[in-house]
Amino acid sequence: MFSYILKRLLLMVPTLFGVMLITFAVTQFVPGGPVEQLVSQLEEGQHGEGEASSGTSGLYRGATGLDEEYIEEIRALYGFDKPVHERFISMMLNYLSFDLGDSYFHNETVIDLVISKMPVSISLGVWSFIIVYSTCIPLGIAKAIRDGSTFDVVSSTLILIGYAIPGFVLGITLLVFFGGGSFLDIFPLRGLVSDNWDTLPWYKQVLDYLWHMVLPITASVIGSFAVMTMLTKNSFIEEIRKQYVLTAKAKGLSDNAVLYRHVFRNAVIPLITGFPAAFIGAFFTGSLLIETIFSLDGLGLLSYESVLKRDYPVVLGTLYLFTILGLVAKLLADISYVLIDPRIHFDSVDN
Repeated sequence: MFSYILKRLLLMVPTLFGVMLITFAVTQFVPGGPVEQLVSQLEEGQHGEGEASSGTSGLYRGATGLDEEYIEEIRALYGFDKPVHERFISMMLNYLSFDLGDSYFHNETVIDLVISKMPVSISLGVWSFIIVYSTCIPLGIAKAIRDGSTFDVVSSTLILIGYAIPGFVLGITLLVFFGGGSFLDIFPLRGLVSDNWDTLPWYKQVLDYLWHMVLPITASVIGSFAVMTMLTKNSFIEEIRKQYVLTAKAKGLSDNAVLYRHVFRNAVIPLITGFPAAFIGAFFTGSLLIETIFSLDGLGLLSYESVLKRDYPVVLGTLYLFTILGLVAKLLADISYVLIDPRIHFDSVDN
């Protein structure tokens, strides 16, 4: 087991390096980088000043470009005066100490920027994670026990309808019906908390936060019910139909005893092994459309804006951080196999 973990940790290094190298190389050839964007803004400003001072005559148009020396200063400001390989090596050396650099456009370090967006992402991710797991596993078990019944058919129809509705469409619909649109004014339209949140007592702060989270969380989780519920149902049905279940019943064990003593611990393996990745991902979940609809400034919106603005420190820094977390989550998922099912030994795989 120890040798397997060590090998996986060592394999993370070239995997992480390859991901960063490919992404860094792609960003160098994407048109409209930060230098070009700043030069364009400065030139537009010069044209605007020229047009403002021309009055109605239209004879003076101001400067038509920037000096080459000034453009080189801008390139040096962003570090683009150095060769590509030097920039990449310097970036990776800084990343080893988790120095992810400074954003080009937000005047903050990438770490501080990610931390400032975390409350929204944690709110969306953790609540969605808790609701999905706590709802879908019991529902999937109930469906497996009542396979083919009216309850099974009706519940499957409802969760598949929810799965077919895009989250952003559901979000808009919820706002129209319950957010003061054309019908009821029950829930707030925007934000994580109210403007007067700081002045409220602690228990009202909690209620205010939960009140703001109802619609975004509902829009986020409805589509996730189908996958987890059907995975749970199919996993339990597969175990229920195995020979050891018939043997246990023949020995006189009750249905509940067979289900929760024998079937449960085997059927839950594919569900629990995905738990580490889902739990870690819950802290960094960012949904651009949900955040945009409900005016939530989270990681989804940050990632989208960073790509549009070519804010490379944010793009590459967050990619580095999330890639490490993803690799660790996959390793934890493999380890959880052994913890849940002692019959699995990675040492035999290594040999």
